[in-house]
Amino acid sequence: MHIGPVELANPLVLAPMTGVSDFPFRSLCRTLGAAMTVSEMLTSDIKLWSTRKSQLRMLQNQDKAPHAIQIAGTDPAQMSEAARLCVDQGAQIIDINMGCPAKKVCNVSAGSALLQDVHLVTQILQAVVGSVPVPVTLKIRTGWDRQNINALKIAYIAEHSGIQALTIHGRTRADRFQGSAEYETIRQVKSKISIPVIANGDIDSPAKAKSVLDYTHADGLLIGRASQGNPWIFREIKHYLTTGEYLSPPTIEEKCETILQLLRAIHNFYGDYLGVRVARKHLSWFFKYDHPALWRTICQLEFAGQQYNAIEKFLYELQNNRGITKCISNQNRLAA
Repeated sequence: MHIGPVELANPLVLAPMTGVSDFPFRSLCRTLGAAMTVSEMLTSDIKLWSTRKSQLRMLQNQDKAPHAIQIAGTDPAQMSEAARLCVDQGAQIIDINMGCPAKKVCNVSAGSALLQDVHLVTQILQAVVGSVPVPVTLKIRTGWDRQNINALKIAYIAEHSGIQALTIHGRTRADRFQGSAEYETIRQVKSKISIPVIANGDIDSPAKAKSVLDYTHADGLLIGRASQGNPWIFREIKHYLTTGEYLSPPTIEEKCETILQLLRAIHNFYGDYLGVRVARKHLSWFFKYDHPALWRTICQLEFAGQQYNAIEKFLYELQNNRGITKCISNQNRLAA
């Protein structure tokens, strides 16, 4: 799949998720098979970029190419300025968010709320495309609600405005994340426009990924919530699409190393105090439901070394119980 001059190695993209797709998680997903990741959404109000939260959401020097960053806002001039500054900071792709259903975004008429104002959508797209020398992509939902499905109309506007790829989440803004995603709208849009279309919504397994591609004829897949606690989904889908065979799930040893790798990256990126708290969210996806006792322990820990030790101790005991040789290297161990 190509996005303008940018060629992706495979059709799999990690979705931009606020508070989730930070630099450590983006890096992990790229290692495990995502062809591209998109940074967390940035407001187009550059006056707010000086906060630590915004600084952490921006592209990092170590981000793997292609460098894509998502912006959101309602003012065409402001969006254009934000896009230019992102390019100055190394962005190779600018993604415009018109798909976020969050109330705090829609309440200021940004995100998926823009789908109600076709004229403003046109102004924003034309302004941003005209202001930067890199490809601009757009993420939308199928419409505002089920009585107002207008993805095809927005898609025509996007294509004629110079948008280089269109991502469609198979729900309306009113649906939020409830019910099942529908792919008929994505299929219709793909059949009517020539730019790449990326399907999004409920893509949570290799079989589902192939069925969505086969049905919609989409060029790529955007994977979000299904990667939380399961970053291996990218390599599993990639393998299935390439070979038609299922890849074995990660072993306990590999899960061990991967989780500790992510922990190290989170603590290094955020620092000990914030890193411990950010890590809890990721660790909950790994452990909360399958291993609730461990999760309850992790919730009470205050230091990075304690998180390492709790997880290493649990995995070591689990391996021994299954007769598996200890896999944790001594260099990974940290004192509490």
